Amino acid sequence: MHLSVGPYLGDGSSWDAFVASHPDSTNYHQYRWRQVIERSFGHQTQYLAARDRSGAICGILPAVLMRSRLFGSFLVSLPFLNYGGMLCHGQESEEHLLHSCRTLLEQHQLTHAELRHLTRSAAITATRQHKVSMLLELAETEQQQWQWLDPKVRNQIRKAWKSGLTATAGHAELLDDFYRVFARNMRDLGTPVYARKFFANMLDSFPDSTRIITVKQGDQTVAAGFLSWHRQTLEVPWAASIRESRPLCPNNLLYWEAIRFAISRGAKQFDFGRSTPGEGTFLFKRQWGAMPVPLYWQYLLPDGGQPPDLSPKNPKYRLAVQLWQRLPLPLTNLLGPHIVRSIP
Repeated sequence: MHLSVGPYLGDGSSWDAFVASHPDSTNYHQYRWRQVIERSFGHQTQYLAARDRSGAICGILPAVLMRSRLFGSFLVSLPFLNYGGMLCHGQESEEHLLHSCRTLLEQHQLTHAELRHLTRSAAITATRQHKVSMLLELAETEQQQWQWLDPKVRNQIRKAWKSGLTATAGHAELLDDFYRVFARNMRDLGTPVYARKFFANMLDSFPDSTRIITVKQGDQTVAAGFLSWHRQTLEVPWAASIRESRPLCPNNLLYWEAIRFAISRGAKQFDFGRSTPGEGTFLFKRQWGAMPVPLYWQYLLPDGGQPPDLSPKNPKYRLAVQLWQRLPLPLTNLLGPHIVRSIP
């Protein structure tokens, strides 16, 4: 088969048609994420398409070129999101896309490319498996799902109800409530927060496949989650709660409402988002019955060496994390978006 690879210059329709036809495509392979990232962070995107002799797409690689004085210059597919990487029909298209990706590294003098795969590519050697997705198979009805829950989880949801917590599902009208909780939680974790416009752009670009759920104690929002779905999987990639409210179990009510919403839409799978095995969020998701699915973050390293680690868990960032946790919230909300745009 004669293949060619080049930048995708279309309106997204042929790209999305290929994504829709591929059984392994994810939410983040959809073309509209390109404009979300460009509008939210100002990064240059590099969307590559492999085509056969007839011009039909047989492989794609969505990627973002990131340049930072602190962290260097590199390519990621896709930053800020849980999935990405190549999506191909056949090994030949994969090899051609990887060759073009390496060419981009040379042309732009980049240190590496990070491809976030659900399926490991045998053509790439350097791989990290430090993260997993936590996936829950859903019942056909809310009542059946309730019976499947661990008794401890059911009791925690009941505790939230008895404490007077209430949940609401909505769209852009709940963005400010979500962002206040999310920004505060990120500061407490010692991590710079995304700009509000990132979430606003997602809601605007995907109006029919995004929602926000908030949990309130009286008039105060104490927990909130951002929902996004594709095909038969609904995901909660971002969720947060106010630390002082956690004895009332707002997170349990939040996720139960998200699961109920997923079932009402006919979803078959609930994605709790990525976690580090053994850590607190992993254990929380596991108690719902979610099972870990390995993620393969694979690296093209032109000069050899080890894959980079830009995670806040990296010991060399420990002092910075501790200092960030002590800063006033208005200051972290101001500075955070300028820093986090360079952290994939």
